[in-house]
Amino acid sequence: MRLGGFGGLVLAAVAATSTAAITPAASPAPAPTPVVSDVDRQELRERALVFPVPQISPDTVRDTYHDRRAGHAHEALDISAPRGAPVVAVDSGVVTKLFRSVPGGLTIYLVDERRRYAYYYAHLDAYAAELAEGQRVARGQVIGYVGSTGNAAPDAPHLHFAIFKLEPEARWWHGTPLDPHPLLVPSR
Repeated sequence: MRLGGFGGLVLAAVAATSTAAITPAASPAPAPTPVVSDVDRQELRERALVFPVPQISPDTVRDTYHDRRAGHAHEALDISAPRGAPVVAVDSGVVTKLFRSVPGGLTIYLVDERRRYAYYYAHLDAYAAELAEGQRVARGQVIGYVGSTGNAAPDAPHLHFAIFKLEPEARWWHGTPLDPHPLLVPSR
């Protein structure tokens, strides 16, 4: 089972620690890890996802998905931008979780309307006014602002953006990561 974004890793660890004392001895088998296929990639391409930081030209962003970070795969796209640059919903969906984590700082988990994919935004400086869990947002709607919260260098504001395919239970913190770069940046 893969977890989407490093915020998910923190939440899973917290959940495991806080429920250990009440978890029965025989736990149910874990759900199968969803397989990301070419069909998934094609579906997301057909949705024509909006680039999450409109102020930045997508073709200037380097693919950081396969980079290593603190001993693990990055599995996300880092988009450098001025502090306070608007961040938009790449797809229409529901704000499933607003969360502050040690590594990700201010984060947003947005789940698409079909509950198949989650979009993870981290290191935000602030959320858009009135943004709330459970709120439906439209593709291109401002949902936050670029920052350097969490473990981001204070002098390097950027958006840490990830996409993952949800498990059949559609839990916002569990899924299989997809490289967002080829889905957001036009081919050269």
